[in-house]
Amino acid sequence: MANSNAPETTTVEESRSFFGLPWPDLNDGLYYSDAVSSSDSELTLIEFYSGKYKNSAPLQGWLQRIHNGQITIDGVVVKEHNTVLRVGSELVYYRLPWNEPNAPYMLQVLYEDDDLIALNKPSGLQVLPGGLFQQRTVLTQLQWWAKNQTSSLLSQESHPVPVHRLGRGTSGILLCAKSKFAKTHLAAYFADGTSRVGDIGDTTTKLVKGRKISKIYRALVDGILKEDKVIINQPIGTVRYPGVAKGLYVALPSGKPALSKVETLERDVQGNRTLVQVEIESGRPHQIRIHLSFIGHPLLGDPLYVVGGQPKCAESESVDESFAQDGGYQRPTKPVPGDCGYHLHAHQLFLLHPTTNEVIKITAALPPILQTRTETEILMEVNGAEQQI
Repeated sequence: MANSNAPETTTVEESRSFFGLPWPDLNDGLYYSDAVSSSDSELTLIEFYSGKYKNSAPLQGWLQRIHNGQITIDGVVVKEHNTVLRVGSELVYYRLPWNEPNAPYMLQVLYEDDDLIALNKPSGLQVLPGGLFQQRTVLTQLQWWAKNQTSSLLSQESHPVPVHRLGRGTSGILLCAKSKFAKTHLAAYFADGTSRVGDIGDTTTKLVKGRKISKIYRALVDGILKEDKVIINQPIGTVRYPGVAKGLYVALPSGKPALSKVETLERDVQGNRTLVQVEIESGRPHQIRIHLSFIGHPLLGDPLYVVGGQPKCAESESVDESFAQDGGYQRPTKPVPGDCGYHLHAHQLFLLHPTTNEVIKITAALPPILQTRTETEILMEVNGAEQQI
């Protein structure tokens, strides 16, 4: 596979180490701070929040939060929404604790050293805080795990953080940095990889020639993919979409470059679905879901993207002004990117280690539904032999 000049690849054996703590019923709530600028002075409290944070809650929702005593000015609770703001004042909004949606919490350690840790993330667990998920995330479990490590680890001021994202419904390898050095270099690897879109070749060789990280996924798509190999270079951009404040990523001619290499592994004619392997050479959000739907084969069970790389529901100008108990908007009735139901797994990762310059291959075991028939048969034989022993 590799040329004679390529460094030797170290294959990481799958670890049986797991960690994770059960989620409490309620999270701790959140505090959001603002300093009143000169441009915001003379605004009333309700004008400030309903104008600056209109994506968080409608006008009536912000009125409720103010009247509940959830906002302080310079440390003093203010319940009068027409209070006029002054330059330099500190505003703090306290979001009340809430019961976050169900999410798994156990994480498998696939690889670990002094610089990084690679985890096998389960489907249904969000990586970073956002929306309703502020505590039930991979980041929280990493923080709890770090606090329980040995004193020698704590003395190194280890603060493990994910250096890339996986969709909430996506399972598999998540790379996290344990040191500032690793965080800086790994983030640069991902950014550099995206900038090199179009550099197609042998994975290990690419790591030598310039690409320092490569990810391979398994996915189950709707319909029968006729081609054995497909290269998709459709740009990805954002459009307005209800419930997604920063816009929804879709296939868009004016978007940023993105490239995915798709290989057909197995066709299930009776079930009208195809098992594929995807190597992404860029890191656009929801890239695989968008690219496969763009060529007419959305992920099986994807609640959001349909043929063409577009959402099932078009953007609507109407906004539901009703609000939930905490004053925020009701959960969108239309599908949003975090919704699960599809089958996508980050299966393998090749990494040029930032410290040792060694090429490391990390693998996360495949869910049964993403295994080929041959892989399933081999696994059953191995398990049977182990049971006999």
